[in-house]
Amino acid sequence: MSRQPSARTSDTKKVSAELFTLTYGAAVAQLVRDYETPDEVNKQLDKMGYNIGVRLVEDFLARSGQGKCHDFRETADVIAKGAFKMYLGVVPKVDNWSVSGREFSLYLDHNPLVDFVELPDDHRTLWYSNILCGVIRGALEMVQLEVEVKFVQDTLKGDDATEIRVKFVKKLEEAVPAGDN
Repeated sequence: MSRQPSARTSDTKKVSAELFTLTYGAAVAQLVRDYETPDEVNKQLDKMGYNIGVRLVEDFLARSGQGKCHDFRETADVIAKGAFKMYLGVVPKVDNWSVSGREFSLYLDHNPLVDFVELPDDHRTLWYSNILCGVIRGALEMVQLEVEVKFVQDTLKGDDATEIRVKFVKKLEEAVPAGDN
């Protein structure tokens, strides 16, 4: 006999999501205090995200059973429908492909990282959720894809949408450890 999920389970997930959002906010606030400019904070958030992505990809591959992607379009779908859904509970829309098929945008209807956040006017160049760009970049590097990732629009800044642009740079060669050739 299976147990039905209780309202308590849903409440626990909501509390966990809110705790994560507030904890992330505290981390960003500390970075704003520690660094002189929003651009420096953006770099630190990207670096933090990169380090998370490098480690997170292994967990994602193990939990999802995802195999190797055959092209960049499949990679985009796995990022949106797999990773974003698994870790943030949202599925961004993949759209705005370049003619070459080497760039796409992820559009977030809801960015859970910005709940409870309001940017002060003197921090308009801060990309509050820039950690996501680093996560994507770090994770894809671990599967031998070098990409550039950046925010283009953010509803937190008054834009109509939240858009993250992902650009394929090159396929990386798998490194052979020294002495193993």
